[in-house]
Amino acid sequence: MKRSKLSYDEWKCIKSKKIRGKNVITDFFEGYLGLIKIEQVTEPQIWEFNGEKIDVCNSGLKWLSILPENDFYCITVMLNEKNEILLWYIDMIADKGTDEDGIPYFDDLYLDLVVYPNGTIIEDDMDELEEALLIKEISEEQYDLAINTSIFLKEGILKNIETFISYTYKCLEMFD
Repeated sequence: MKRSKLSYDEWKCIKSKKIRGKNVITDFFEGYLGLIKIEQVTEPQIWEFNGEKIDVCNSGLKWLSILPENDFYCITVMLNEKNEILLWYIDMIADKGTDEDGIPYFDDLYLDLVVYPNGTIIEDDMDELEEALLIKEISEEQYDLAINTSIFLKEGILKNIETFISYTYKCLEMFD
């Protein structure tokens, strides 16, 4: 299982960035919110969806991290320079914590949801989740946690894209 820090150090294309983060308790969210402003990259990272190219990592873009206290997922919102949502990348997770440097992290359960502003949801890396179970890198309980968390999201907060957009911007406003 891979441990991912919310400083996103595994994105080697990012040469410089500014990171802000805080633990938050509000009427709509309890957990950690992080905001990264990407200042400089070695080369832009571009994903393709429905024939459209989406710049997900480039100078001037922002990534908003939403890590709920009592749930098993982490949302990364990729935003352009005008704070328009490009996409959401949601990791299903086994556990979370804070490292010795004070940076929050999560233990990735492989399964991801990629959500586009038009409401399209793409399940990603199911093959990796199944392989991890097969080779006993994860337990059946962790496998079920990933699947059930994905269903929980699709039947809950992701069911209405307008509500999810509003929720995202309420989280982003915490940095104003």
